[in-house]
Amino acid sequence: MKRNWITQDSKPCITIALSSEATPQERYAASELRNYLNYITSSSLPMGDEDTPGPVIAIGKAAARLGVIPDEGLGDDGFTLRTVGDSLAIVGGKRGVIYGVYEFLEKLGCRFFTPKCEKIPSLPTLQMPQLDDTQVPVLEYRYHNYTDFVRYPRFAVKNRINGPVPIKEEFGGHLSYVWFVHTFEPCILNPEEWFDEHPEYFSMVDGRRIKERTQLCLTNPDVLEIAIEKVKKALRENPESRLISISQNDWYNNCTCPECRKIDEAEGSNAGSLIWFVNKVAEAIEPEFPDVIVDTLAYQYSRPAPKYIRPRRNVCVRLCSIESCFTHSFETCDDETRKVKRPDDTTSDFITDLRDWAKVCDRLYIWDYTTCFAHYPAPFPNWNVLQPNMQAFVRNNVKGVFEQACGAIGGSTDLNELRAYLIAKLLWDADCDYDRHMHEFLDYYYGAAAPYIHQYIKTLTDKVERDNIHLGFNDQCDRPHLTEEMLDIYDRIFDQAERAVIGDPIRAMRVARARLSIRWVRIKNNAMLKNKKNPAEINQFFSDWHAHGLTRIDEWVSKETTHRALIENLWRGTEYYENWWEEGREEL
Repeated sequence: MKRNWITQDSKPCITIALSSEATPQERYAASELRNYLNYITSSSLPMGDEDTPGPVIAIGKAAARLGVIPDEGLGDDGFTLRTVGDSLAIVGGKRGVIYGVYEFLEKLGCRFFTPKCEKIPSLPTLQMPQLDDTQVPVLEYRYHNYTDFVRYPRFAVKNRINGPVPIKEEFGGHLSYVWFVHTFEPCILNPEEWFDEHPEYFSMVDGRRIKERTQLCLTNPDVLEIAIEKVKKALRENPESRLISISQNDWYNNCTCPECRKIDEAEGSNAGSLIWFVNKVAEAIEPEFPDVIVDTLAYQYSRPAPKYIRPRRNVCVRLCSIESCFTHSFETCDDETRKVKRPDDTTSDFITDLRDWAKVCDRLYIWDYTTCFAHYPAPFPNWNVLQPNMQAFVRNNVKGVFEQACGAIGGSTDLNELRAYLIAKLLWDADCDYDRHMHEFLDYYYGAAAPYIHQYIKTLTDKVERDNIHLGFNDQCDRPHLTEEMLDIYDRIFDQAERAVIGDPIRAMRVARARLSIRWVRIKNNAMLKNKKNPAEINQFFSDWHAHGLTRIDEWVSKETTHRALIENLWRGTEYYENWWEEGREEL
């Protein structure tokens, strides 16, 4: 059998071919391929064009010489890898051609675990594998906001994230929003500006129009006209974006005026008047913006699907799981407290709402939650539900998923690097080999400590499953899987992990960082449940937290405010404010 070589004894046997008319994305893909192949083989592979003789790895348009043309079905994100004789073709859409290169490198043994941790094999003699692989993701929109992916866009590309990370066009670009979410107040009608003269534009609650924490009156014709004009203006000013959100503010108080209530009661859901309104806006802008998608939320009071009204073809509904339990899959959780009310006071659970929206909406997106936002370091034992939940999304016609994560600029603990990596894999392929990806990450990232980190994960998940412990997205640290007895068990596992990496300073640092989760919960619970505070222990924790480059402990306040709350026996620093968001977003 003929053996086709990329290199032999670090000597190049193949050329990377790029068309003279290559796109910027194809040029970037070829550059990345060359760089990594050079690392793998300790050689310097030559670059050529579509006329270069001999065996080639042909990127994008250059693959036409091998008879491989990208299929229209690949879209922006799909790709094909195909061996042709002693050559290889890598073709794909705008982002797909780049993803194809990274897929090829992964088939050679590369792994892109974090921006600062990549596994690159050393293979001076490298054979060309036989390939015929086409991949097109089910999810057109794939996004999570773990800091490694937001701060390092090129790393996000390696893991095929295409949501609103600021990814340059050269690197494939991203799906961008003009307005993101909760846009009624800041983007359409600010009550500080409009309410005094036009209270009828805003929610009627308990028989009166309200100014504070209000929503819009969605059946008011003036509100509709104002929204249409503002949406058109925003889209004209942002021609590169094809998504715009028209969505309720981040609180309740939907309008219950006679006209809004009439629609909602007929539809059996408070999403009725919302979809009616969004449909009207989407219809009005479609002639000028035929490719724009108008996005809205199915969130809290609007979570259940309406009975009759259907979102237009250019409307996207983003269903939010905020009330859900995150230690059991959506399909198996038996916690009755997680349901939401319909207008007739009947209730609906999340999986029912997901299935109902799937029947009526052609473009369904998800906003899901993957951490404890009140206490970022707290162990969040959702490891066993990440894959079944993603599979449930895909089975139910979902086309886009945002997994909201720890948004702290400095990142956090709770094995977030692993969780970020696994979620990215699931966003690309919900049926991927999840266990293999987890073990590959643990083995390389934690080295000799990997078995103990895995034991820690299993101990957490076994506890919540055995005792049927339900966790939300914002719980305090006084939960049954975080008792003193359980913390002692976790600490003994971390003792073993730390001993395993003595003499391996990089992995010892990673284990110490992961252990901060247990340290935080113990300190917080001692203060809140026992009124027991050890100043030296507290100061050492915050010193170590800072030394690891970590910033916020709570989503909405600084670590300094969190420290003050700890000293003053408050669960969260947000308790100092009338509104939880008042301290503002984090800045370095």
